[in-house]
Amino acid sequence: MTDRWRTAANLATTANAALGVGAILYTLAGNPLWAMLLIACGIGFDGLDGLLSRRSRAPPSVFGRVADSVADAITFGLAPAVLIAVHTSDRAIWAPFLGIALVVAAAYAAAAVARLVYFTARAYERRDFLGVPTPESALAVVVALLFHDVPGFQTVQPIGVLIGASALAVLMVVPIPYPKIRRGSPLRIPMIVTAAAAALALVPLQFRPAAGSPLFDLAYAAAAVMFAGVALYYVAGPFTLRRSAPGPGARP
Repeated sequence: MTDRWRTAANLATTANAALGVGAILYTLAGNPLWAMLLIACGIGFDGLDGLLSRRSRAPPSVFGRVADSVADAITFGLAPAVLIAVHTSDRAIWAPFLGIALVVAAAYAAAAVARLVYFTARAYERRDFLGVPTPESALAVVVALLFHDVPGFQTVQPIGVLIGASALAVLMVVPIPYPKIRRGSPLRIPMIVTAAAAALALVPLQFRPAAGSPLFDLAYAAAAVMFAGVALYYVAGPFTLRRSAPGPGARP
């Protein structure tokens, strides 16, 4: 008899991948804000996938691990890379940097895929992540773009986006341990707040509110909370880990 939790987890993985494909298509169609929202939704489905998998009584399968990594590669590797490389607004500002943007986008995608391949082959038994997990990297890209590309809360600043994306690519593959956000983690509540802030920032922006309007100010404030949450994970995450032996059930 098919394990219903495993089936539900596979459906969540499929939804994650579909959202990633949608994000790529929206970026190519000139709507990066929708793409960012779909990437944020993909993070939710990735977390749901892990939650459902842990409820299953069936042992972890190679298929599930590979499918999850493929979905993550699409939504948190390729989709952010396309956001970095493709700019259909503020073209004049981005024009001198398009070649560099393509190189940085390729490096970001390659780092995400390399990290996920390593996880699938060897690191899936660890209790923590080795290198920053791809969902948190994708969320950091979204934050960088909100402040320095679209809608450009501070300024449209290609150099800042490209330097930030390059740093994120490196942090995905350096062997620094980062925690899984589960029950009991000291970062659990801050990350829940960060997820809520992502919704408060990205949903109002779909209506293209004018600068200075209540919706715009709400999105700006929520994006600042997102930035604080992501920064907290990057800076404090390695220090919250309990030193313990590797174990099964890790997620990329």
